[in-house]
Amino acid sequence: MAEKRKFKKRFCKYCETKVDYIDYKDLQQLKHSLSERFKIMPRRLTGNCKRHQDMVTISIKRARQTALIPYIVDRKNVVESPFELIR
Repeated sequence: MAEKRKFKKRFCKYCETKVDYIDYKDLQQLKHSLSERFKIMPRRLTGNCKRHQDMVTISIKRARQTALIPYIVDRKNVVESPFELIR
């Protein structure tokens, strides 16, 4: 039989720093939960708990509505680091 892979336990970085609210205007904090194509990363990759992952999702969606974060990245104009475009 195949052996199960053992991954290290990921911890919620928001629980460790005791964050109560994730602000949609704080882009430096939100960029750790986005992929290079500005997709929201799942809990299994970020290690966030359900409560904080829901807060991250809501704040990213609010930041997209206010045009702080783009909805999609253009495939034709590839940029080395899209996070440099975020101010």
